[in-house]
Order: sequence, then structure tokens, then C-alpha cells
Amino acid sequence: MEPSVSGGALVASNLSYVQPTESSAWGTFLAQVDRVTPFLGHLERWAETLRRPKRTLIVDVPIELDNGEFAHFEGYRVQHSLSRGPGKGGVRYHPDVTLEEVMALAAWMTVKNAAVNLPYGGAKGGVRLDPRKLSLKELERATRRYTSEIGVIIGPLQDIPAPDVNTDAQVMAWMMDTYSMNVGSSSPGVVTGKPIHLGGSLGRVKATGRGVFVMGCAAMRRLNMPVAGARIAVQGFGNVGSTVAELFAQAGAKIVAVQDSRGAVFNAQGLKISELAAHVAGHHGVADFSGGESMAREEFWDVGCDVLIPAALEGQIDVFRANRLKARLVLEGANGPTLPQADDVLESRGVVVLPDVICNAGGVTVSYFEWVQDFASFYWTEEQINQRLDKIVLDALDQIWEVSQKRRISLRTAAFVVGCERILTAHEERGLYP
Repeated sequence: MEPSVSGGALVASNLSYVQPTESSAWGTFLAQVDRVTPFLGHLERWAETLRRPKRTLIVDVPIELDNGEFAHFEGYRVQHSLSRGPGKGGVRYHPDVTLEEVMALAAWMTVKNAAVNLPYGGAKGGVRLDPRKLSLKELERATRRYTSEIGVIIGPLQDIPAPDVNTDAQVMAWMMDTYSMNVGSSSPGVVTGKPIHLGGSLGRVKATGRGVFVMGCAAMRRLNMPVAGARIAVQGFGNVGSTVAELFAQAGAKIVAVQDSRGAVFNAQGLKISELAAHVAGHHGVADFSGGESMAREEFWDVGCDVLIPAALEGQIDVFRANRLKARLVLEGANGPTLPQADDVLESRGVVVLPDVICNAGGVTVSYFEWVQDFASFYWTEEQINQRLDKIVLDALDQIWEVSQKRRISLRTAAFVVGCERILTAHEERGLYP
């Protein structure tokens, strides 16, 4: 039997193909399920389905490199649950992505879609490659081959991929075109996050960051924290981190620190985000930005701030860092950035965590809008998109906050209560088959 995680302790797992630990992504998800199970009432009898992905696909992605040699990359597509609708979740390209990580990301997508009440299940994909080491043509070949290999389980009514870490609208265009050519007809609804002229939606690029900002401002109002003048630290300056930093700066907050994979910068008076974005575009990282002081990456976690926004990869806030944070509020722009034991530390210190499964749901919400528009062949304005986005995420936050207060549980557990009740009710009503 392989080790799994339950309530912080290793226990036997019935899944033979993963070995989760207390700090791994799948181990984190299992611990979160264990914490919500006592609140599920009669639905607890179905909880084991949350611990087992419905479908896991591993594929070989061989391509010919520009120099004539051949390379092989390992690819994954995991469908965690399809009880509430087709799978929905991004595809990430990263040299360290693993099956276990993709499983956890798919599972978090299941809970996220249910928590904000979108008609989707959860899925995720990944390919173990570093796009910085491939030419554009090599990246295209890898994308098209990966799409062909997973084409047996994706589709507009089966499973709809989207951008994630190191993937973008161009990658989605290649995926859509490859799938369309394989099925013999144009199928824009097979992916979301596409270029606008291929059926993409206005507002999609900044949707995740906007959702973090909108819900962050709502949480700050509930905590009597003024946005104007608030000191904010952002980890990660990709699509999500740069967008949320820009929006908070426009609202009068001070972005005092930013960290990414290349370094960290600090300015007590507030970094100029437009200048930082231009620097990152030219230098591929925040290191050596002249508008702030450089500091060691680990020192980022000691910065004095009111709000911390982890918007990079999972597993960033451990117990050690949780004890050092100065923030009153954590907005999880990334998926799974906080380990369960760190959650306990933050709660004991009175730090409020707005969990990933609602905080960063803006991206999948606008992906849903894109999917709907593709089916209708009728497209909305960006103003309409943003209005619909704000309503959906704020309604979800209101409900989850109320559950948290009523049951005296953390916002994360409350989000899992709301999401898992919807997932397991759908499973119960459909029966054992799905």
C-alpha cells in the first residue's frame, strides 16, 4: 500500500500509482477532503469518490526538433470528476510537472467549479517540458502531438482545456486547430482562452487576476481594511500576479514587494507596476529592477504588508513561512499555495486566507462565458463580461463567508463544504455510474 495523507498523518492509500506526502499537492488535497468530510452529513458516504480521479491518461509526446533529432516528453490529462458536467481545467507546460500535481490541480478544479456553481467537473493537463528551451515551431509540434494524444477524451461536451502555467492563447489556438482537423469540423468550444478572432472572449486574459482583486476588495471591506494605502506583497508576476498588482495599484494600494523565480524587489513607497511590467518583459524577471531594492527571495516572506498574494505555484506557504508572515489577509491567486499545516498556523495567528478554490475562480468563470459564446456564436462586450464575472464570484464569496461564520470554520473548509455538497449531491442523484 502506498502512503497518503489524512489530517496530517500518513495512512494507507488504495491508489497504487501515486505516493503522496504531507507537503505534496495530492497529499494537500487529501488532507483538505479529510477536513471537510465531518461537515457533509449523509453525503459523507460518497466522499471516497473525491479521493479517486475518474480518469487518468498518461501519453508520450514525441517531436522532431529543429536540428533533426527527436525528443520525447511526458504528458498527462486527468479528469477528476464529471458528475456536474464536462471536465474543465488548464494545461501547464513545466519541466517538473508530475502526474500527482496534475491530479491535485484537477481535483481543485472540481471543487472550484462547484464552489462558484459553474456547470463543470474538474480536469487538468500537463506536459513535462520547458518552453524556454524550445523554438516556437518545436513548441507547436509538441502542442499538436499532445492534443492528438489526449483527443480521445477531450471535446466541447467532454473536457475543455484552457491556458495555465507557460501556456497562452497561441497554444490554445494550436490545440483547437489540431482537434478540429482530427474531428473534421471547426470546434472552437474544445478549448477556452483562445485568441479573440478564433472565438475567444474579451476579458479572458485578465479574468483570474480581476477575480482575485474583486474578491480581495470584498474581503478587505468585511475585515475593515481600506484598500487605499494598503501594503500588498505579490509572489509571482505572470498573468495573474501582474494583473492583480496592476488593479490594486490603480485602486490606491501600495505594491511593496514582488517575488518571482528570478528574484525579489521591495519598495516601501510602492513599486511602479507599469515600469516593473516593462522591465519583466525585457528581462524575463523582476531581478535588477531599478525602481526597488533587490532582496533575497526568501526575505520576501518577512516583508511588512497587509495583504499577501501568492500567485505562483503550489506548496509555497509552509509552517515556517506561515509563522513569519506579517499580512492580515492572504489571497490565493495560485492553486494550492498553502500547506494544510500552514493553514492551521495562519488560523491560530488570526490571518484570514481567501482560498484558491474561490479566490482565483475568475479565470474559469470567464472561460465558461467563452464556452457559452462559442456555442451561441454570439459575443458579449468586455463590460458585460466583467459585470457577469463580478456577480458570480461575489455571490459565491457571500455564500461561503456565511457558511464560514455560521459553522465557525475556515473559509477554505467552508468553500469545500459548499463545493463538495454540490458535487456529491450530483453524484448521488445521478447514481453510482458517473
